Amino acid sequence: MSKSTSGDFTKTAGWLDWFAGPAKPQFQLPAGAVDAHCHVFGPGAEFPYAPERKYTPCDASKHELFALRDHLGFARNVIVQATCHGADNRAMVDACLASGGKARGVATVKRSVSDEELLQLHSAGVRGVRFNFVKRLVDFTPKDELMEIAARIAKLGWHVVIYFEAVDLPELWDFFTSLPTTVVVDHMGRPDIAKGVDSAEFALLLKFMREHTNVWSKVSCPERLSVTGPKALNGEQNAYQDVVPFARKVVEEFPDRVLWGTDWPHPNLKDHMPDDGLLVDFIPQIAPTAALQQALLVDNPMRLYWAA
Repeated sequence: MSKSTSGDFTKTAGWLDWFAGPAKPQFQLPAGAVDAHCHVFGPGAEFPYAPERKYTPCDASKHELFALRDHLGFARNVIVQATCHGADNRAMVDACLASGGKARGVATVKRSVSDEELLQLHSAGVRGVRFNFVKRLVDFTPKDELMEIAARIAKLGWHVVIYFEAVDLPELWDFFTSLPTTVVVDHMGRPDIAKGVDSAEFALLLKFMREHTNVWSKVSCPERLSVTGPKALNGEQNAYQDVVPFARKVVEEFPDRVLWGTDWPHPNLKDHMPDDGLLVDFIPQIAPTAALQQALLVDNPMRLYWAA
């Protein structure tokens, strides 16, 4: 049954709703595991979607997120501000505050944000800001404005999450390498999987991480990147095999600078909506040892988000 969008909003035509009734993962997560990339959407009646949004989703509440966390076996969440809410962080902050200390947040802020507002976000559990360079999702923000924000949040010990597509890394390189914080790349910089793990584009991401030890990467969202699948549906235990070599390469070369998250409720997917339980079963394919799993799912996110 199609999920609703509450308030005075109409869901984007063709929107894929998050998967209802996900499988129980066969992979047992290590104790204290963190889903380090997920979102909340509204509910629109309580937390309206931003006028400048590029899409209108179905609602995906904190209660549904926390139920999924418990079902999959995670202990904590990192809730990343969704672009459909713009720089209005209220839904994300509300979820963090309702989590009983089990969630941290990544915000979107504008140059006009006050020091007091930043401190309030910090008190709520925010530990980073997200800069989005995916042109179909957000309007352009001048780099001098982003650098000013980065300098201000660096004083709080926060980090910058960067979302971009692999083809754009060369033109963004100088900006990214001048950021004064820890930098976390979303979804391995969205490599073109069809070009193979030895492509020049993916090699540039690896060079970025080798030469700049403040750069981390999320090895999440195989469902967004995969070309040949198979899809994480219908009990498939070997999903997204074409993405495995990319993610495993990053995990094995940079074991202390990687994170993983479900990306629930999976905004803007076009092809299919994955079963989140089967997504968890993707993890041991890219982090095949207990030590790598402990670093990816517990030690790294705890160090980045719960150190203070």
